[in-house]
Amino acid sequence: MKKLSSLFALIIALSIITAAFCANAEDEYFSQEQIDYYKSLGLQGTTVNVYNWGDYISDGSDGSMDVVHEFERLTGAKVNYSNFESNENMYSKLIGGGVSYDVITPSDYMIERLIDEKLLLPLDFNNIPNFKYISDSCKDLYYDPDNTYSVGFNTGRTILIYNTALVKEAPDSWSVLWDEQYKDKVLMFNNSRDAFAIAQAVLGQDLNSTNEQDWVDAAELLAKQKDAVNPVYVMDEVFNLMESGEYAFATYYAGDFELMIENNSDLAFCFPKEGVNEYWDAFCVPTCAQNKKGAEAFINFMHEPEVAFENAEYIYYESANYTVKENEESSFYGSKAIYPEVIPKSQPFKNLPQNILELQSTLWNQVKGGKLSIKKQKDERTIYTASAIIAIAVVIILFAAFINKKKKSKEQDLSDLYGK
Repeated sequence: MKKLSSLFALIIALSIITAAFCANAEDEYFSQEQIDYYKSLGLQGTTVNVYNWGDYISDGSDGSMDVVHEFERLTGAKVNYSNFESNENMYSKLIGGGVSYDVITPSDYMIERLIDEKLLLPLDFNNIPNFKYISDSCKDLYYDPDNTYSVGFNTGRTILIYNTALVKEAPDSWSVLWDEQYKDKVLMFNNSRDAFAIAQAVLGQDLNSTNEQDWVDAAELLAKQKDAVNPVYVMDEVFNLMESGEYAFATYYAGDFELMIENNSDLAFCFPKEGVNEYWDAFCVPTCAQNKKGAEAFINFMHEPEVAFENAEYIYYESANYTVKENEESSFYGSKAIYPEVIPKSQPFKNLPQNILELQSTLWNQVKGGKLSIKKQKDERTIYTASAIIAIAVVIILFAAFINKKKKSKEQDLSDLYGK
């Protein structure tokens, strides 16, 4: 009996050890403490709606961490994940109604706007203990000085990317984007704020100017670019197009250069001397959120050091999580594009007054539609002039024909009179 009891105790002990081993063996990323924490949140069966930039989260491809899957696994919640291409696109969805997002990732100036319009909820930082990992450079910023509504996600700068196979002399200025020798070889931002910023930098303007004439001048410069090089306006399409080697220049974000060069070693970059935009993207919870606790759990999860590192490895942006920058195993540790040795001249975007926002939108549509095109205006004037000349000629011909007919009629009448 004593032998059976000992054997039974041994079996139980082995079962416990085996279960513990299996529990640890099956988890590739997280400690038991982390697993227990997310399980204890009580999010099982709930849904978290996440609205993020395209290609801005590690999705499990190429051996990367599937961040959404891991969050779902640890919490028992379901994530509905969708993408936007620009801050303006995201804003339109929010104010259009009929949507319910729990987590959004707007950029600095858009966060300022959303706060001003009372479209964000204050965060409960008791639910976001990983805020301790946020770099000082990504806290207390102008758009949310008290860190009430946002938790930094990524940061970076705009850059000029060029193809050394097509561009023989390394550029140092945005002005090369107006060079006619590169007609049909230029990729430009397909969002108004970034596109205008390039023209504003060339003109030496403040990127946050409230002078309407400044925006008109910048729009006219963008219209001249459209006439000179016929740029293709793109966002995420820039990767395939620039990697193909068919284009000479692209305007985009620093981290994306590191991704592109992996597929095309001919690519290089510069921070143009006129200055660039420095930006911050952050996690926020909009007022339309239905699962604020789930949203805060997702934000916290994104800053688990393992998750932040895996996500940065996938998207190649500078993480707001300082543990990523300090990790020497990072694929872009020491990258001059992401972590420049000399900080380039830069300006952040700030929220603009309504009249400027409306003017910017109107001018952007006119630029893209060719309505500000000098060439088009000249062509139209030429057509109008030619049409006017033809019309005048027709009138003269008809008038001459009328006079001639009248003269012949009079001569006929005289002939008939004297003939009788």
